[in-house]
Amino acid sequence: MAGRVKGRKDTTGSELRLEGLDVAPGVIETIITLAAEGVDGVACVDSQGLAGLMQKAGRPGHVEVSLADDDKFAVVVHITVKYGRPLREIAADVQSSVADALLSQTGHAASTVDVYIDSITFPE
Repeated sequence: MAGRVKGRKDTTGSELRLEGLDVAPGVIETIITLAAEGVDGVACVDSQGLAGLMQKAGRPGHVEVSLADDDKFAVVVHITVKYGRPLREIAADVQSSVADALLSQTGHAASTVDVYIDSITFPE
């Protein structure tokens, strides 16, 4: 996990305990991926191109999640966007969509949702 923050637990490879419910990290990553990919202007949650190749070699995923001691999620999501919509708007919408999805699906808020735009696609 890049940049672990003091007081946060890395969720990679271990189940999360959310108010007496054990949840696999893949479930949380799926919630995040679906929420982000539902945003207008997002092509996919993934990294493509040279940055994507380097990322995949260095770490396993395009979504990183940690759970703070106060039971709030810290999320990092890497996306590819479609050309034509302002990047700031797309990133802000992804932040909002992911935070809302986590709260509604798990009952736990996100303290941060960091969005990295790794690539852009153009219409053919």
